[in-house]
Amino acid sequence: MDTSSGEIARRYKEHTGKKITYILAGIVLLFILMVISISLGPVDIPVLEVMQTLFGNKVSQRWDSIIWNIRLPQVLTAIVAGAGLSVAGVVMQSILRNPLGSPFTLGISNAAAFGAAFSVMVLGTGATHTNVGSAVTISNPYITTIVAFGFSLLVTVMILAFSRLRGVTPEVMILVGVAMGSLFTAGTMLLQYFADDTQLASIVFWTFGDVSRASWGELALITFVVVLSIIYFTLERWKYNAIDAGDETAKGLGVNVEQVRLRGMMCASLVTAIIVSFLGVIGFVGLICPHMARRIVGDDHRFLIVASLIIGSLLLLSADTAARMLIEPYQLPVAVLTSFLGAPTFIYLILGGRRI
Repeated sequence: MDTSSGEIARRYKEHTGKKITYILAGIVLLFILMVISISLGPVDIPVLEVMQTLFGNKVSQRWDSIIWNIRLPQVLTAIVAGAGLSVAGVVMQSILRNPLGSPFTLGISNAAAFGAAFSVMVLGTGATHTNVGSAVTISNPYITTIVAFGFSLLVTVMILAFSRLRGVTPEVMILVGVAMGSLFTAGTMLLQYFADDTQLASIVFWTFGDVSRASWGELALITFVVVLSIIYFTLERWKYNAIDAGDETAKGLGVNVEQVRLRGMMCASLVTAIIVSFLGVIGFVGLICPHMARRIVGDDHRFLIVASLIIGSLLLLSADTAARMLIEPYQLPVAVLTSFLGAPTFIYLILGGRRI
């Protein structure tokens, strides 16, 4: 019996050790990709000089300015936004027990985008410019985020209400999210219809998700919300594991399912709102990254949350780097590439490519 228990313990340690190894490898890969991404652009900077600059050795005044004022904020924004959207997707898929759940497919991103657009266009919290580099500058990020969060919370409450109805399947909840997304997209179009030429050009440009528009100030605010949310989700990881086994099983283990579900969705909505209000809509990151992480580390949220945020950061940073290089010296919005990647993956999941 002792030998059998020892063998089980050994296999368990080996199993978890592999997951930890994958996560550590992902962190190393993310750092390497970050350095490479900083070095690439209209002005190529040697990787060695990038490393020296990051560690405080000033090699060139020009490169120092490019790295610290342009490249590094953009790269870090891609990392933080990718992590936030991916972790929000993990939580939504878990607490709704819906493998197709994500801020984008549930309509939360579009609702937050409408709220941010409404704040910028109607409440005057954004200043519009004609130059492409900064079509919309958020002059009051707090009001913009609060309004975006309010509209995303409205969709969250509706989805939670539908999830509590008997006989409602995961497919129905996705359709509700698609309907909400369509409704708020129409609302954004209505705002665009009544806008003048400059406002119209600005708001259309803003709705294309792009990490390059965030400065150090916006990055600090996004990072603050994302890090707090990740800490909260990590503390709740055992409850998410229990909910994955079924609501009745979770309640039998002492989990207040309704409370966990409500707080998780509100926190995920806040993460979505803060990212969308500054960067625009970036689709499908929250959908495909959690499934990629599950293929590597499984469904245990002790590892799934960390793996998902790493993969989300890798995906969005890779897409942003590719968008920067495709049509130099111009840069595509990163949301264009994530949509091209996410749309076929979404169809693959709907058709049952993943075992649910």
